[in-house]
Amino acid sequence: MYEGEDCAAARALELVGERWSLLILRDALFRHFTRFSQFQGSLAIAPNILAKRLSGLVEAGILRTHALESRPGHQEYLLTEMGQSLKPVIVALTRWGDRWIGPGPVEFVHQRCDTEVEHEIRCAACEDDVDLADVQVRPRAFQPAG
Repeated sequence: MYEGEDCAAARALELVGERWSLLILRDALFRHFTRFSQFQGSLAIAPNILAKRLSGLVEAGILRTHALESRPGHQEYLLTEMGQSLKPVIVALTRWGDRWIGPGPVEFVHQRCDTEVEHEIRCAACEDDVDLADVQVRPRAFQPAG
């Protein structure tokens, strides 16, 4: 962890901010990969690095393991609710890359109508779309434990 850094973004990056971890999550979320061999084949990652990243994602509660009945001694990696909730993060990061670095080979579409999805910031109270220039930061109100 970053010494003296009390920031949710910094804590989140500790769990998912490493390149291989994000690519594993991309493949789990959008390609529905669950097996070690699928991740390794897609990413061309060294087995020891893949094992370490998968273990870290399991330890963090982002993935969980499930024994494969069809292959004793083998397991699959399934997304938890915590892991599933990272989908908009991958969409936003990909859309950013498409705009500023160059379009990638995929786009994210709404399954029902086959139209590209937008990633918007909306106000929790009035539900209006919020312009990025109008987003500010403020200290969170103290809430005592218990």
